[in-house]
Amino acid sequence: MFRAKISGLLAGVVLSTGLAWVPQVVAHGYGDHPRAQQFISEMGKEGFDEDNIRTILRSAERQESILKAISRPAEKRLNWGEYRNIFLKDKRIDQGVEFWGKYKAALERAEKTYGIPAEIIVAIIGVETRYGRNMGSYRVIDALSTLGFDYPPRGKFFKGQLKEYFYLLRDEKADPFSLKGSYAGAMGFGQFIPSSFRSFAVDFDGDGKKDIWNNPVDAIGSVANYFNAHGWKAGEPVRSNVVIRELADETWINANLKPEVTLEEWTRRGINTRQGLDKEDKATLLRMESKGEFQHWFGLHNFYVITRYNHSRLYAMAVYELSQAVAKKRNGVAG
Repeated sequence: MFRAKISGLLAGVVLSTGLAWVPQVVAHGYGDHPRAQQFISEMGKEGFDEDNIRTILRSAERQESILKAISRPAEKRLNWGEYRNIFLKDKRIDQGVEFWGKYKAALERAEKTYGIPAEIIVAIIGVETRYGRNMGSYRVIDALSTLGFDYPPRGKFFKGQLKEYFYLLRDEKADPFSLKGSYAGAMGFGQFIPSSFRSFAVDFDGDGKKDIWNNPVDAIGSVANYFNAHGWKAGEPVRSNVVIRELADETWINANLKPEVTLEEWTRRGINTRQGLDKEDKATLLRMESKGEFQHWFGLHNFYVITRYNHSRLYAMAVYELSQAVAKKRNGVAG
């Protein structure tokens, strides 16, 4: 992962903590930012050199475009039809078929090792980065500093990710200024935030590196490991159809991502499914809008697991439908 990215270290310094950095200081960085001072102190208590952390943060740049982007996420401003149209285009489906064919062996091994269907892994990577074609252009240090120190609504979360990033840099002996990702600091083929990288990234090809940036095989194994760790149930469905005899309470719709009501209870409420599922299975009732019309679905346990990757019902539905479209197209091509 860092073979190309560490080349800049030859002109840099290896810190006493194991962090590597390039001594480039720019004006208006975050080293002296008021909200950064407690963070720097906390990192010192965890064994990092405070002066080194401060020097690195002085080179982190505030990005106004990041602050604008996070205030208008697609999951909050688009309805299902608009959101679906982004990800369910023929070109992305074809790219998914191509990716599956190229990494068939790794996907089969990931499915066998972790119990995650190949089509789900393919769809995640397709939704996240169009199979590595768009992994983000922001320096991760800039993204996490901007959001950690200048976005109070989620500052605590992103300062936590910045801390995880410094640990990642130390563990992987990486240059803090070379790694790039999304406006939220997500990285690689599968767009792992730093805490996800540290918890779930794997060296799936056995070359001694966990490379989710340049190695699709490691990315495949890492995505599969993430889903396995979040409780994916192999062989179980993601969603089921809904038959509504009556709808007594609108608050039942899109109330939770986590299923909390059994199918037996939904039946008592006048809402059923034609699929032969266990009545003790739990489901959440989803309503999806497209072109002024509504579809209803039950989101099951595995639907909820997909939302652990991105906490959005639109995202989970897009991943599922892309997975089915890619699998159908691939089977047709193979047939």
